[in-house]
Amino acid sequence: MVATCPSCNSKNIKKDKDKGEVICYDCGNVFEDNINLAKEWRTFDSSEYNKKARSGSPMQYSKLNKGISTMIEMGGRDARGNKLSSDTKAQMYRIARWHKRTTVSNSLQRNLSIALTELRRIASYLNIPEPLIEKAALLYRKTVDKELIRGRLIESVVAAVLYAVCRESNVPRTLNEMAEASGISKKDIGRTYRFLTKELELNVPLTNPIYYIPRFTSELGLSGEVQEEARKTLQKAIDQGLISGRGPTGVAAAAVYIAALIKGERRTQKQVANVAGVTEVTIRNRYRELKERLGLEVEDDFINVGGPDTEIVTDESKKKL
Repeated sequence: MVATCPSCNSKNIKKDKDKGEVICYDCGNVFEDNINLAKEWRTFDSSEYNKKARSGSPMQYSKLNKGISTMIEMGGRDARGNKLSSDTKAQMYRIARWHKRTTVSNSLQRNLSIALTELRRIASYLNIPEPLIEKAALLYRKTVDKELIRGRLIESVVAAVLYAVCRESNVPRTLNEMAEASGISKKDIGRTYRFLTKELELNVPLTNPIYYIPRFTSELGLSGEVQEEARKTLQKAIDQGLISGRGPTGVAAAAVYIAALIKGERRTQKQVANVAGVTEVTIRNRYRELKERLGLEVEDDFINVGGPDTEIVTDESKKKL
């Protein structure tokens, strides 16, 4: 422990064991705060944990009642495990039914009920992790509190909120993917997204195309070497300012396409385009730009427009022609 106070150089220092603090009793400075937030007890099974736990589960914004409401079970037994009589059972059933009805008693609750269900569905379709679902649910509740959902489709607002949260957390999902999962047009989602970012003053960063590479290589069945090569190629392009004004998915797809050629794990442009959700023309244009501007030496350079049956035109075959 420190011998003197760093503020007044006093030696009148004491440690409060209850609070875990080291305090100077002359100037009142607290210059050490070592509070242990861990549990002071341990358990070995669920029943023992329930006896010792002093709090419940945290709030869940993705649930209508935030996970803290009273639930009436329909098991037909009381707290001691004894069977209920038929009359009591019927009464408890009616109570549970009315309890469920009263939880969605106004338009706001109905809106949240529909929106949170839709949020879960889209997130499950796009394989979005649970923390981002909670973050998106909280952001949607803010839009409801500020009355920003008037005149807009619930599905459109949910998709826009989820898209913004994914971009903030560097777990990018494209507008095309959001449109496919939600059934709302890409144009409507983009318009709602721009409106929400302006009204809520969201600081959403530009999408880094590097974040798309692991997903593209995984879906194409490419190795980790290809993924690393694509990342290095794309990082060089970013450092030289070659991706300005270019769509991040198209640039990332072209980098993966080039890396696959370099590492001998060739994939057709059609295969890469289907995974990235862009056209083959976009991949060809980005491929030519990256190759020329970065001075890349790609063996068996070819323009493969079709599928596996398309003839591969190499430099040697061009000479023969």
